[in-house]
Amino acid sequence: MTRPHIAILGGGPAGAGAAFQLRRLNRADVTLLEQQNTLGGNAGSFEWRDQRVDFGSHRLHPACDPVILADIRAMLGDDLLDRPRHGRIRLRDRWIHFPLKPADLIRRVDPAFGAGVAVDALRKVIQRPAEGDGSFADVLQASLGPTICRDFYFPYARKIWGADPSELSGTQARRRVSANSFAKLLKKVASQVPGLKPPGGGRFYYPRSGFGSITEAYAREAQAKGATIMLETRVESLTRTPDARWLISVRRGAEPTSVTADHVWSTLPVTLMPRLIRDGAPPDAVSAASTMAFRAMILVYLGLDTDRFTEFDAHYFPQADVRITRLSEPKNYAATSEPHGRTVLCAELPCNVDDAVWGMDDDALAALVAEDLARAAIPLPVAPSARLVRRLRQAYPIYRTGYERPFETLTKWIDGTPNLVTFGRQGLFAHDNTHHALAMAYGAADCVEGMTFNQTRWRGYLEQFATHVVED
Repeated sequence: MTRPHIAILGGGPAGAGAAFQLRRLNRADVTLLEQQNTLGGNAGSFEWRDQRVDFGSHRLHPACDPVILADIRAMLGDDLLDRPRHGRIRLRDRWIHFPLKPADLIRRVDPAFGAGVAVDALRKVIQRPAEGDGSFADVLQASLGPTICRDFYFPYARKIWGADPSELSGTQARRRVSANSFAKLLKKVASQVPGLKPPGGGRFYYPRSGFGSITEAYAREAQAKGATIMLETRVESLTRTPDARWLISVRRGAEPTSVTADHVWSTLPVTLMPRLIRDGAPPDAVSAASTMAFRAMILVYLGLDTDRFTEFDAHYFPQADVRITRLSEPKNYAATSEPHGRTVLCAELPCNVDDAVWGMDDDALAALVAEDLARAAIPLPVAPSARLVRRLRQAYPIYRTGYERPFETLTKWIDGTPNLVTFGRQGLFAHDNTHHALAMAYGAADCVEGMTFNQTRWRGYLEQFATHVVED
């Protein structure tokens, strides 16, 4: 049977997952192009101070499709750990366990906050206000009331997306906030009660050697099945050839070269596509891409000469006076005591690339994190003995009010471009988890029929992907 040659742009979970599935099904010859010298993208890992650390906090959720989870288990074996969730949220100067636990809420929640939430819930039952249908603020205010919005979701939204909740689309609330009603919130709390926990409740999967091991395993298996993986390969342009194929101009180090393929599957930020397809993007698609933006992220790693900072895997900071949004400790994710006498913290600081903080030097960023932790009542026990900074330009898609129109314009042009598919978090401008990105990869592979791509089936998958809600 004649197989197409598919070039996959980007070596994150979606790209590596697609390469694996295409080769396992023997539906295409595959070349995967990755700009960095490692795989995993924003969900990757790297070695620092004798530890494997991730680009921020990542987990594989039990909601993962059973077929995909079985594949990951087969690849990683005993290295895929089943771990209990053990984080906490700083809310009104009090620490509350996350996932939320009934007994912990009763003991620790601020009484005024608890009373406000109770009144809001009662008012919703009595008055039954109309569901919000406008902005992020409208949706959550209507469904959860003012107390939770004022003290948690709204300040957190301002920090994560850099915009006031009234300026964000209601889609942002529906796609990003899993507990976006009192019923869902109560269900989450009840799910932590022994005897009421659903399978996988309050737990997550994590590879012993870092979250990036998932993507690395997919890539390794894809290569074993015949895929070609080219690292340190920057895609510079895409051009349609006279015989209806794609000429992909790339640069490997200082050397320009090219790859020719029948289909291009891109997991790169969808906003890059008009720039890459220089001769084919209409003005409205170029304009649409220019109005869509991703929120950047600075990751500040602190090396501490102590066995462990705290017992918690992650700390969340919704309050405005703490600039970071989350702090994770990789040793607690991987359930390891190695290396003895040392640990690493990873602080997440969302920003825009034109913000002053983006250009701060490493020492200044380390000092900023130390100040924030002291302000949150968890000061560093010792001065950091090392620090490292990584910057991610595309961490979260920003759904500003009205983003739907340019998004539709851009995706309509891409859908109408022969043999071009975009998928993954950045390729679909989507809020998702790794298991969602892998589901997109498997779905795309399912649409390959001989030399063609079944667009009708793919549109069905896109409708399914649009219902994904991020697992917290």
